[in-house]
Amino acid sequence: MTLHRIRIGHLSTVYHTAFILMGTDLLEKNQIQAEWTLFPSGPDIIRAMEKGDLDLAYLGLPPFIIGLDRGLQARCVAGGHIEGTVIIAGPAVLPLDSYSDMNDFLDQFAGKSIGTPPKGSIHDIIVRDLLSRYGKETVHVKNYAWADFLHDALEDGEIAAAAGTPALAVAARRYGSAQIVVPAEKIWPFNPSYGIIATDDLIRRGDIVPAFIQAHEDACQMIRKNPGECAKIVADTCGFVDEIFVEEAYRISPHYCAALPPEYVKSTKDFSHTLHTLGSTVNRISEDDIFDLTIVNEIHPAGHHYRD
Repeated sequence: MTLHRIRIGHLSTVYHTAFILMGTDLLEKNQIQAEWTLFPSGPDIIRAMEKGDLDLAYLGLPPFIIGLDRGLQARCVAGGHIEGTVIIAGPAVLPLDSYSDMNDFLDQFAGKSIGTPPKGSIHDIIVRDLLSRYGKETVHVKNYAWADFLHDALEDGEIAAAAGTPALAVAARRYGSAQIVVPAEKIWPFNPSYGIIATDDLIRRGDIVPAFIQAHEDACQMIRKNPGECAKIVADTCGFVDEIFVEEAYRISPHYCAALPPEYVKSTKDFSHTLHTLGSTVNRISEDDIFDLTIVNEIHPAGHHYRD
């Protein structure tokens, strides 16, 4: 059996299928041998793709759109998860459901900072869009190179709140005093927290991308049907969290699928508009620039499973 070798960039996000694919033989069964590289953020992955160091990547769609604006030759070929951004804060901050609307909730951060991963990450764009839409010029965004730094910054009082993944919320609750103050579904419905990005060169190499998407969809299905087993695989593979931690992250935002349904595509188009409005992109990046739906629609022709 000939294995196709590909270079994959991934994040430390425990609910991505990357750690399941590392810890099982799903890729090998589909004739793929992967060389995995961990990155601190989506923008870092984009820079590596631009240099030609990666063939495929896991990342949020905003940094990918920014990369396309700079000339990156790649497409989003599959989904993975939606609604993966939450806002957390300590006991001094009242949650969204204590207020009549988002505008009143954001008022409590006047003159303070909300922390996010690096500028251009999906969490950064979501927070900047919120502040722009509600006219909160006195609320600042403070970016951190690694999402792992957000918890310490929150505990030290550098920031009043932080936006990040469900895993950040689990860590904040387990190791500190912070809780979720805005749940994922209240921020940006159906936002594409991550997708599978493949270079145009890899797409042209024939059956490699279809084989990867099939393994990825199998892993998404495992998470939906047996999260406990998957949590153990992830914990054993990554080595920096236990399986209870992973299961908690799964439960906070349980929306996993490889499909690219119209709702996912529309939400991404909305992100593209927001990025242009915020000045993060020079051009308006279109749906056709972002997606190649051909392969995933053949592998996953039925309705999506994000809301299962």
